[in-house]
Amino acid sequence: MTFGYDSNLREVTDNAASARYINLARHVRAFGVHERQKMSASTRSSDGLDDRRKRLLFRCWHRGTKEMDYIFGRFADAHIAGLSEDEVADFERLIDLPDPDLYNAFNDKTPLDPAYAEGIFCRIKAFTDAGSPA
Repeated sequence: MTFGYDSNLREVTDNAASARYINLARHVRAFGVHERQKMSASTRSSDGLDDRRKRLLFRCWHRGTKEMDYIFGRFADAHIAGLSEDEVADFERLIDLPDPDLYNAFNDKTPLDPAYAEGIFCRIKAFTDAGSPA
């Protein structure tokens, strides 16, 4: 069974072809990541939280990009239980924004829409900038 051919039109098996194209992954530093650590798992149990906060906590750690998982997840682990109902609503609206827009706003590359730039966004940014432990 052949998988393809090289520039000399010789047959190449799947093992030989994969050796040319597969590179080992390397560690990449993400915003707010100061050392290697598990980034995609909550350190907080959802026990004692109402269903709305449980869903929000889960969504914070499952955004789609590891950088945003880390930013939102660490903040949620530390503060989800103490947020008021208005802050939870504000957080739910903020988390619906696309990851690239939020990431750029947290890195001061592009401003966030003024409707989102106050309140919970400022608290999360201050938390992240301070490097607060979760």
